[in-house]
Amino acid sequence: LLGECPGEDSNLHPPKRTSTSSWRVCQFRHPGDGGLVPLDERGASIAIGGAGLWVHRGGILHRMSGSGSMSGGAGSRRERAVVLLSGGVDSATCLAIALDAGHECHCLTVRYGQRHAVELAAAARVATALGAASRREVEIDLRGFGGSALTGDIDVPKDGEDEGAGGIPVTYVPARNTIFLSYAMALAEVIDAGHIYIGVNEVDYSGYPDCRPEFIDAFQKMADLATRAGVEGHGARIEAPLAGMSKREILARGIELGVDYGMTHSCYDPVGEEGAACGGCDSCRIRAAAFAELGMDDPAVGARD
Repeated sequence: LLGECPGEDSNLHPPKRTSTSSWRVCQFRHPGDGGLVPLDERGASIAIGGAGLWVHRGGILHRMSGSGSMSGGAGSRRERAVVLLSGGVDSATCLAIALDAGHECHCLTVRYGQRHAVELAAAARVATALGAASRREVEIDLRGFGGSALTGDIDVPKDGEDEGAGGIPVTYVPARNTIFLSYAMALAEVIDAGHIYIGVNEVDYSGYPDCRPEFIDAFQKMADLATRAGVEGHGARIEAPLAGMSKREILARGIELGVDYGMTHSCYDPVGEEGAACGGCDSCRIRAAAFAELGMDDPAVGARD
């Protein structure tokens, strides 16, 4: 690939692909400085000149903003992102962060056989309210395997009754995030998305193994080997912006970005046809504690005695 980075007022002229196998040997020339800059290891050609820093990634030419995020120039489109959206606090915040980064966000919600459909309705509300470009809902029947209090005939622990048991709690759904990310990876390749956002968190979480940074790093390596986009050097990057944040910090960031958490749902074992939060499961307790740390009532449930 060989192309020119335009001046500040010029139209974009993305470089032409000279062959399907030339992703690793492409360069850019900036008319202002005449320098050639080679492709970097993540599949993005970089050129620096009078018009600023330009990046060619996934077939799109972007000019980097002052904050380091990509912004399309004239004739380009915003870089796409797939956002895994469950309807809870973390995924809603993730969507807000992805939108704030300037991405065109395409949400993916999974009906996996969970105990309730109330979180699916919450995901639809959040996607619409925050302005996602699209939302898809796919169905995967993990109840066929069971093995979790969320997909099988196992009681959801309440009021910390499983805290002394040690190990991974019964609300862990076997391989759930591996499956979700696999679907997101496929969608990202189909729509040419440069990013996949997932709201995993290892600080205020329930001890799930697929919420750790080591898992995300390993999945990224696999994705780079397992997809055409990855092999060609322009596969989607997995973004886990909440990984090192406490639940209080996640809420604070979302509130800063304008997320209405009254639209979200987090409870593992909702009550009645309305799907009200039970208040006693691990997810409800972590959420309530975080709002309390901020000196706020949870807008989804109101104040509790």
